[in-house]
Amino acid sequence: MAGPAGLTPGDAGDPAGRATILDVAAAAGVSRQTVTRAMNGMEGISAATKKRVLAAAEALAYRPSRFGRGLVLGGEQQLGLIVDDLRNPYSPALAAAVVRAAAGRGWNVMLADIALTGDADRMVEALGVQTDAVVGYFGKRAPEWIALLGSVPVVELDPSGPVTGAAVHLDPGDAVERLVEHLLAAGVRHPVVLDAAGPDLPSRRATRMRAAFADRGLHVAVEPVAEPTAERAAAATERLLRQDPRPDAVLAFNDVMALGVLAACRRAGVDVPGEVRVVGVDGLPLGALVAPALTTLEVDVDEVARQALDLAVGMVAGRTPRSGADAERTVRHRLLLRESA
Repeated sequence: MAGPAGLTPGDAGDPAGRATILDVAAAAGVSRQTVTRAMNGMEGISAATKKRVLAAAEALAYRPSRFGRGLVLGGEQQLGLIVDDLRNPYSPALAAAVVRAAAGRGWNVMLADIALTGDADRMVEALGVQTDAVVGYFGKRAPEWIALLGSVPVVELDPSGPVTGAAVHLDPGDAVERLVEHLLAAGVRHPVVLDAAGPDLPSRRATRMRAAFADRGLHVAVEPVAEPTAERAAAATERLLRQDPRPDAVLAFNDVMALGVLAACRRAGVDVPGEVRVVGVDGLPLGALVAPALTTLEVDVDEVARQALDLAVGMVAGRTPRSGADAERTVRHRLLLRESA
């Protein structure tokens, strides 16, 4: 790459030893103004020059200064939040918790919904340009999207694969054990897990539930549902209620699906919890408003947001490593017993 030999980040005067815009300009053999144009997607430079500048920036782990970017984005630091489908009430609940936590630290939040956008890659890449750190649900595409974000600190929420950086894990293990003990003590003998269909079946939640029953000598059927929606879950429940033996407990992948189970049971004249016990996961406030009130494995989204912000702010400030045990936190679900079980 063109530029003076021996140049290292910080040679241009950054007291923290971070790469500066002058470092990138020297490495790419261009002017400071050209770096600014390339980093901000402005016109006036060729595609080849832009590519060379971005490659130099990536090699030096360069992040645009808050002073320069503040002319466009404002002086406060920006947090990118990636959610998976705002139509699921869990996503806006999490987003609200993140906004509250971020506001308490003087950060703004930029939201990206990877399920509803037509070009998720472009949206993720844009967050990398416009934010100081990114948190959210990356799913199976975590490796490629984290690569798109470049040097931006990233905190994965509930990672579905190997963790390459910082993460907040959601652990339902203890809550599942308590739930299974409760259901067996109540006489459940034919439970079914309604699982959200995906590239890897069964899901980790379904696997954990099935294992907890198996440890106690009871086989559990796992019924995949094409989409994690109330409508799909209701249709699957209608089929299950026609089986012999009929399930006496339905454990849904999330609360939204559990609401669909409740609706199907009501239409079929099946008493809940007298004939079938119903359980969800997430702890949505809506679950307390239906009749019967929904038993669920609740996760504290405010705690998830606090842990994620703590990691993100720590990484930006250089206090927290970007990977390893010190860059991972765990938030545990709790069993919230209500009328449906």
